Amino acid sequence: MRYLITGGCGFLGSNLASEVLRKGDELFVFDNLSRAGSAQNLEWLKTLGQFTYFHGDIRLNNDIERVIQEIKPDVVFHLAGQVAMTTSLQNPRRDFEINVVGSLNLLESLRKHAPEATVIYSSTNKVYGDLENYEYIEAATRYEAKGLPFGFDEQVALDFRSPYGCSKGAADQYMLDYARNFGIKAIVFRHSSIFGGRQFSTYDQGWVGWFVSQALLAQQGRLEKPFTISGDGKQVRDVLFASDLINCYFMAAKAVDRCAGKAFNIGGGMPNSLSLLELFAMLEQELDVKLTYQQLPWRSNDQKVFVADIRRASHEFQWQPQVDKLTGLQRMIQWVKDSNGK
Repeated sequence: MRYLITGGCGFLGSNLASEVLRKGDELFVFDNLSRAGSAQNLEWLKTLGQFTYFHGDIRLNNDIERVIQEIKPDVVFHLAGQVAMTTSLQNPRRDFEINVVGSLNLLESLRKHAPEATVIYSSTNKVYGDLENYEYIEAATRYEAKGLPFGFDEQVALDFRSPYGCSKGAADQYMLDYARNFGIKAIVFRHSSIFGGRQFSTYDQGWVGWFVSQALLAQQGRLEKPFTISGDGKQVRDVLFASDLINCYFMAAKAVDRCAGKAFNIGGGMPNSLSLLELFAMLEQELDVKLTYQQLPWRSNDQKVFVADIRRASHEFQWQPQVDKLTGLQRMIQWVKDSNGK
C-alpha cells in the first residue's frame, strides 16, 4: 500500500507516518515544515525507516498535483491545514487558502490522477458552530448538554462560525461532494480534542499538552506568572489519545466501501470527557502541585460542551477508544518531560 500523508510532519501526521513505517508499507510525506515542531518530527521519522519526503505547500496546486501524479497513492491522509480558530481570526485569507484552496487542490489532483485512492480528511467539531441552541446544565466542575447522554452525533445541523469553522466546514463539504459527484472515496472525520506524543502544543492549539507543560513548569517553580484560561473553566471536550486515533484512520481505510462519502464524529466519547477544571484537578493530583490561573473573557465562537457521539464509527467500522483519559494524561506528562520542550 502506498500512503501519502499531507501535513505528515505535524502531530497527527507524524504519528500516522510512524505507523505506516511500522507496518512496512510505502510512505510519502508532504509538508512545508511551517508549524513549530514539524522539523523535529521529520528528523524523528527519519530514525524509524525509509520514506519519501516532499517539501511542498498545499496552497500551490502544482506542488500537490505533481506528487499525486508521480506516486498515485492508494490512501491519502489529508491533515495539512491551519488548525487554530484564534489564528483564523487574525488572518482569515491565509486560513481560507490553506484549508479550502488546499483541499480543493488535493481533490482535483486525485480526480485527475488517482481517482481510486481513498482520502480521509481531518475535519473538526467546529463545523457545528457554537451549539448555543442546546440547553446546558451547570454542575460544580462542568457544563452538561441536557438530553445528550452519548454526546453530539452527525445529525447535528452544520453551522459554520469563525473563519476557521467556515474553512474547515467548506473543505469537509467538498470532500463529501466529491464522493457524491465524482466517486472519490472520501471519508470525513470531525475531530474533538486529540493529544499525545509528538504534539508541540501552543496556547491556542493542543490544549491538553499546553496545560501539561504549564503544570510541569509550576511544579519546577519556573512558571513566572499564572497562566490564563478563557471562560470559567467548566467548558467540556472529550479527549482522544493519539494511538486510538491512529487505529481509527487505518480501520476506516480498510472499511472504505462502507465509509466512503460519510462523516464521522471522532473523539474519546463521554467516558473520556473533561472540563478544564477537571483537567487541572487531575494534573494537581498527578504532579502534586497547586495550579493558579487567571480568567479571561470567553473566546469568540467557543462551545460550552462538545463530546463526540462515536456510535456511528463503532457501527460502521468497529472502532472504539482503548486509552482512558487518565492513562493518556499520564503518557502525555511523560512525553512532555522527555521532550523537554524540544
